[in-house]
Amino acid sequence: MTSTTAAHAGVPAASERVRDLVARMTLEEKLAQLVGLWEGRGGSGEGGDVAPMQDAMQSDVDELEGFATHGLGQLTRVFGTTPVEPVEQARALARKQQWLQRETRLGIPALVHEECLTGLAAWKATTFPAPPSWGASFDPALVERMGAAIGESMRSLGVHQGLAPVLDVVRDARWGRVEECISEDPYLVGTVATAYVRGVQSTGVVATLKHFAGYSNSRAGRNLAPVHAGPRELADVFWPPFEMAVLDGEVGSVMNSYTEVDGVPSAADESLLTDLLRGRWGFEGTVVADYFAVAFLHSLHGVAGDLGDAAAQALTAGIDVELPTGTAYLEPLAELVRSGRFDEGLVDRALVRVLVQKERLGLLDATFDPDAVGEIDLDPPAHREIAERLAEESVVLLTNDGVLPLSPGRRVAVVGPNAHATEALFGCYSFSNHVLSQHPGYELGLDVATVRDALTGELGDVAYARGCDVRGTSTEGFAEAVEAARGADVAVAVMGDLAGLFGRGTSGEGCDADSLELPGVQRALVEELLATGTPVVLVLLTGRPYAIDWAVERCAAVVQSFFPGQEGARALAGVLSGRINPSGHLPLTMPRSVGAQPYSYLHPRLGAASSVSNLDTAPVLPFGHGLSYTSFAYDELVVSAQVEAGGAFTASVRVTNTGDRAGADVVQLYARDLVASVTRPMVQLLGYARLELGAGESRTVTFDVPTTRLAFSDRRLVRVVEPGDVEVSVGTSCLDLVETRTLTVTGEVHEVTTADRRTVGVAID
Repeated sequence: MTSTTAAHAGVPAASERVRDLVARMTLEEKLAQLVGLWEGRGGSGEGGDVAPMQDAMQSDVDELEGFATHGLGQLTRVFGTTPVEPVEQARALARKQQWLQRETRLGIPALVHEECLTGLAAWKATTFPAPPSWGASFDPALVERMGAAIGESMRSLGVHQGLAPVLDVVRDARWGRVEECISEDPYLVGTVATAYVRGVQSTGVVATLKHFAGYSNSRAGRNLAPVHAGPRELADVFWPPFEMAVLDGEVGSVMNSYTEVDGVPSAADESLLTDLLRGRWGFEGTVVADYFAVAFLHSLHGVAGDLGDAAAQALTAGIDVELPTGTAYLEPLAELVRSGRFDEGLVDRALVRVLVQKERLGLLDATFDPDAVGEIDLDPPAHREIAERLAEESVVLLTNDGVLPLSPGRRVAVVGPNAHATEALFGCYSFSNHVLSQHPGYELGLDVATVRDALTGELGDVAYARGCDVRGTSTEGFAEAVEAARGADVAVAVMGDLAGLFGRGTSGEGCDADSLELPGVQRALVEELLATGTPVVLVLLTGRPYAIDWAVERCAAVVQSFFPGQEGARALAGVLSGRINPSGHLPLTMPRSVGAQPYSYLHPRLGAASSVSNLDTAPVLPFGHGLSYTSFAYDELVVSAQVEAGGAFTASVRVTNTGDRAGADVVQLYARDLVASVTRPMVQLLGYARLELGAGESRTVTFDVPTTRLAFSDRRLVRVVEPGDVEVSVGTSCLDLVETRTLTVTGEVHEVTTADRRTVGVAID
């Protein structure tokens, strides 16, 4: 049994109406509010799997009328399971809500959730760039606009909750879900994800943080694998982005991670889901289970003897809602409560959170009229404009010997498996690759150009040859591609990934890698192109960073884009032609080899390259790197000489565009703690600012930095700011530091609390 204190932890203030509902509910009605329903997915596998072990874990009863006689908490992926016409399905959804209001005793509508990582995952909805592109833009304000656009689309359909963003901090490029993550830097993840949360929730839709916590540190980079992370790494790397989104973004929902950390599954970890999330951070929203995570406590983790035991552990830990459907929280849990073996107070705790959220969303007073549903445009021009701008800002020019931008009149050959493939632009959680790929015969429903199409629009006719597939070993197309390159002044080789699910792609959920070479025979094709003597521009459309030291050394230019969405090809073509000045910077290190994994730029001195090992750990290109068609100079770096621990200091630098065309720079502020009670990273990002400058223009960027950005968990595992000297630098990447000053932190050790919450402020003069 759980204590009364624990039973009431993190319960929001409830209105008299909610309290009255709880008092009138039967046990069956209470539990019905704590589960979802995924209609039409009952073990048939129709349309293919879009969740782990979907067929084995689904409920036998999967139709509303049979499942929801006592009510229903959530409807799962009404629009995101199969291709359905948005207007028709919105009307069908309204009828389902009417049924719940009329045919269940209490008449409480269901909350509807959908995936929305790269836009609403519904047919004909705008598909935005994948999260690493958000990070590459270093533009939280634009990501917030994107979040608001996604929220508008969901709201127009009657959707109340979006299952995004992903706040997992990248640690291993082999992991297939890297493409769902923003960066390897916790601060960049936290600021960008919090902006997304604010955007979505500004429309009255609840955002959901995923996956709490540590998922991206899975062993061997394998999906749904155990995690080994010490308490300091959890507290200093994996938790801070979630803390920022909870405290600064006031997010409404959190989803647990599938993983088990040091033997404890996150879905059963009360210290994580209640003590930390609610007790320390004050979160009062709902915690929803990742799909089938409650049942996995029994079937995968082996910490529960049956579904009832799994339900009891998950509910005690703090999971309020079982998704995608109810298997453990209904009869198995009811039996435990009736027998007196489980405290009904814990059911009420979750129930209050669910009902308070429904009340705040207006669901308890909502009316539904299918005939009132009018025309719905899920891909309006305003949304496409945001998608285009974000794609443009996220393209990273990695290397360039002067071949770019392509000069007018040059003969260009476009080759490679991703040169003429719309699916190459989309991430795993796009509707195109997540759902539509399993429904042949349906059109994409969006106006999407391929890279070949877009380059033709920019440059005129271009030669084209596919050359090879993304995967596979066939080299039959090499000869045609080589011939096209020989007849051109420049060969643009468009290579990379195909995003998919559970092995159906080279990137995405369940598409992990044991090599960081380009998939299939793509490198061999590029080698053949290089052998022609024609300059090769390598364009990478990928979900992860690959080991491309050979390409950096030998290609005339290398361009990186992380699944840039439906406007991505036009953005890439604009960068190649020079219409767009590239301004993206790497949110992820470009690794030297698969043997360097797991890796992060946030390593201590002991993790750097050393003469005592024969292995070179230095990255091919570092976090923060990105080139432009203009140049920028930094000078006049001024940093506060000293600051008291717990206070704030300023750092200002003048930035000048020293080139002959306008461009955008990402000013990066870094720090190095010279002596600390535990080992610290050789350098860590303190703040950043995206800065637009005309040719010859100078502006001063001033960072207002709380010393809590320097905080870490000391030997007692208490987050502190310690006195001592800190080097503060400004640079163009984590390794290219232009100017450095010393800051002295004075006073006593400052223990950080939630009252210290404050992100870096930036002013541009």
